[in-house]
Amino acid sequence: MPSSASAEAVRYPDRVTSALGVVTVTYWSGGHVETFLKSLDHATSSVPRVIIADNGSGDGAPEAAARDHDNVTLVHTGGNIGYGGGINRAVAELGPDVEFIVIANPDVEWSPGAIDELVAAAARWPRAGSLGPLIYEPDGSIYPSARRVPSLVSGTGHALLGTIWKSNPWTAAYRADDVEPSERPVGWLSGSCLLVRREAFEAIGGFDERYFMYMEDVDLGDRLGRAGWLNLYVPGAEVTHTKGHSAGRDPGAMLPAHHRSAYQFQADRNPGPLRAPIRLALRIGLALRSRLAVRAAGRDTIDDDSTTSRGHDK
Repeated sequence: MPSSASAEAVRYPDRVTSALGVVTVTYWSGGHVETFLKSLDHATSSVPRVIIADNGSGDGAPEAAARDHDNVTLVHTGGNIGYGGGINRAVAELGPDVEFIVIANPDVEWSPGAIDELVAAAARWPRAGSLGPLIYEPDGSIYPSARRVPSLVSGTGHALLGTIWKSNPWTAAYRADDVEPSERPVGWLSGSCLLVRREAFEAIGGFDERYFMYMEDVDLGDRLGRAGWLNLYVPGAEVTHTKGHSAGRDPGAMLPAHHRSAYQFQADRNPGPLRAPIRLALRIGLALRSRLAVRAAGRDTIDDDSTTSRGHDK
């Protein structure tokens, strides 16, 4: 985790004590931060300490949140250290009395009682290291947030074909598309909204900060499972992920980052000289797929711009 010496913490009056903490990472998140905090008031009967780790925003939203909410502490990380790094930095600011930590994107909107339901499920499942709600997309559809840990075959198949052949069997297996929503242990849960048991989170060292973006939640869930903890899907708790500052805005940076993370995940789980040819083939395949995907995304952007200039809807 980044040392406290490398980051600046802005502290405000400590009026709140709770066994529950909430952490989020902002990066030019704008008005979503205030919506996040307002909906949080209805998600839990407690008043949790909220830590915002800001990765270098210049929009003033994190500062406004810390000024207007007594339970919010703002931590400046000193630059864009990624999602996992920002979360780890925020968790380090929580007091020792905090037993459960909500990890969420700042563009999540909470349904009433959502966090209380997650905490209640944690009591029902004492070996649950992470718990995730049912996540709605902005259009009201359900996002497949509870998934199986990708094997070398399914993970590679999904990474290579997921965007061009969405119904391929490897993506279907990875997304667990054949399972109806029910409270159950799963392989991993979306990092856009999680409740983690602090004991479990700290036992495995938190997020692996080598993942700048993408796959850090898959890695976290897999490591929790390997350490004997459960990743529990709790569809009785509901949130909406508005995706207000989606990473997809810059495909030239984001698609290669996704493929680098996919390689890192599989390389870590296929070590040693005997599997070096597998890692090499995976690296080459993902690099080629990344170049093709970026090129295709660039063409789509040009087509969209030219369509818009002619006065047609996208």
